Amino acid sequence: MRDIERELARAKKGRDDLAAGAASRFADEAGAAGLVDVAYASVDSPLGPLFVASTRKGLVRLAYPGETDLAAELASSISPRVLEAPARLDRVRRELDEYFEGTRRRFEVEIDWRLISGFATRVLRATSRVPYGRLVTYREVARRAGSPNAYRAAGNALGSNPIPIVVPCHRVVREGGGLGGYTGGLDRKRLLLRIEGAYEE
Repeated sequence: MRDIERELARAKKGRDDLAAGAASRFADEAGAAGLVDVAYASVDSPLGPLFVASTRKGLVRLAYPGETDLAAELASSISPRVLEAPARLDRVRRELDEYFEGTRRRFEVEIDWRLISGFATRVLRATSRVPYGRLVTYREVARRAGSPNAYRAAGNALGSNPIPIVVPCHRVVREGGGLGGYTGGLDRKRLLLRIEGAYEE
């Protein structure tokens, strides 16, 4: 009986490997033919598996576990030509791994800002320039975005950040030192700030 179970397990692994290989070849061929406008993949992290997606312009989406229908969201907002293609996200994966290991202080991947518009674009671009391990307030981000009194609107823009971690909204806190909110939850915000040496219990 055990021999049969082992053979079945071996056969299943063989089928899975064949399917994975076929999917990888299909993604490579579709990419080479210019048929993929948005490539996505899953990246393991201390915060759980992250969904990452990129266009030819750069990283367009990063999401925490629990967000659903992300490929469909990208298909409706950018292009229906969305495909899981992990090889296209190798650089993003490598930079995220280095960040979580504590060896990367600045992301160098290009960013595609197309999912953001208006004041939110100014807020998130200002946030992308906040250095590693530094904290700024919502009011300060609003000031850097050109509207010093619009700190509540800045908070809303940060809450809808489609590229957390890389666009480091976790570095923005309340006046007086309170953490404020975070789209990924405060436990994730604390962990990111601990990685950067910017938070202690």
